[in-house]
Amino acid sequence: MDCSSYSTYCYRCDDFVVNDTKLGLVQKVREHLQNLENSAFTADRHRKRKLLENSSINSKLLKVNGSTTAICATGLRNLGNTCFMNAILQSLSNIEQFCCYFKELPAVELRNGKTAGRRTYHTRSQGDNNVSLVEEFRKTLCALWQGSQTAFSPESLFYVVWKIMPNFRGYQQQDAHEFMRYLLDHLHLELQGGFNGVSRSAILQENSTLSASNKCCINGASTVVTAIFGGILQNEVNCLICGTESRKFDPFLDLSLDIPSQFRNKRSKNQENGPVCSLRDCLRSFTDLEELDETELYMCHKCKKKQKSTKKFWIQKLPKVLCLHLKRFHWTAYLRNKVDTYVEFPLRGLDMKCYLLEPENSGPESCLYDLAAVVVHHGSGVGSGHYTAYATHEGRWFHFNDSTVTLTDEDTVVKAKAYILFYVERQAKAGSDKL
Repeated sequence: MDCSSYSTYCYRCDDFVVNDTKLGLVQKVREHLQNLENSAFTADRHRKRKLLENSSINSKLLKVNGSTTAICATGLRNLGNTCFMNAILQSLSNIEQFCCYFKELPAVELRNGKTAGRRTYHTRSQGDNNVSLVEEFRKTLCALWQGSQTAFSPESLFYVVWKIMPNFRGYQQQDAHEFMRYLLDHLHLELQGGFNGVSRSAILQENSTLSASNKCCINGASTVVTAIFGGILQNEVNCLICGTESRKFDPFLDLSLDIPSQFRNKRSKNQENGPVCSLRDCLRSFTDLEELDETELYMCHKCKKKQKSTKKFWIQKLPKVLCLHLKRFHWTAYLRNKVDTYVEFPLRGLDMKCYLLEPENSGPESCLYDLAAVVVHHGSGVGSGHYTAYATHEGRWFHFNDSTVTLTDEDTVVKAKAYILFYVERQAKAGSDKL
């Protein structure tokens, strides 16, 4: 039972249910929870009122460089093992170009008339026509960074996620990277087809930064998702028998990088045994020439059969926001183990030029990236543990731990065991494009 809305979820039905038992036990639980809430509120009312009187002005103020400044960051309440979603949402909310696009979309009211303002129990019978992932995502982003509340509850967004992404129904811990991919893919698809009567062409006009030069399209026409996160890989496969070369271009929204095996026992930055694994080591492992093993034999069209071959990736086009996923979870026999190796990553100036297919065609700063956000997994397994995020906003770093947001520093960020890294393309200095 959701203690905020008192909605009841049935694991056997895999859905919220509105029916009760013959003895009305569900309603009795609701009433009991309401009584507990009321009694707790009465007991704490005087203490909270006094606390608010003393700290209403100073509750979100911090000393930074000797001057007082307000923290406008808003946390996201955990709805029951939803830290994986909160960490991704906070990270995306700090990617300015992506976030601003959604915040500037026109608002769409999904409920009106008799149902306006009424508490509803979400069930499958409602259908998918009255939900919009884009709209709920927009509302959530608008609620963050306003400074009007300490924490926001993303209930409506979570219910829409349940509707359109069945994999994430229930309250089990989920993989943050998997959720991010599903989220971006569904936002992309909904923007392509328009939502709630707003045509795709009208949506695209809301952001003039979506230029016609963006050719990275995934499943159809380009949207803000592919314009911001979309890049293109060139996959080269060479037959070792006849030398035939095959080239294929693959669009991507993120790159999943293996942590090289020689570093997998190194758990901390300060460990003295051997060199520290760096993000460059992971990128080099991803793009290095690799001989495919016996289970991945290449079907050579010239030899007319499967042959041993080599494979190499080149980046043909870099995205505006480079999302790097470190593959920390691996299946071994019947278990999915975590690689807890510390990976060193730069806060500024990640140079991607040496991984480009045609580096000579890139500008002096078009291959440089600065870190915008980091998602961290704490714990030992993908089905357990906890997710938090670090992100930079207006030159300051924040740590997002569900409803708690704290100011932090760069030294703390670089020590984190990153799971997902979001790098933003460095903008060329004014005047550099003149000619």
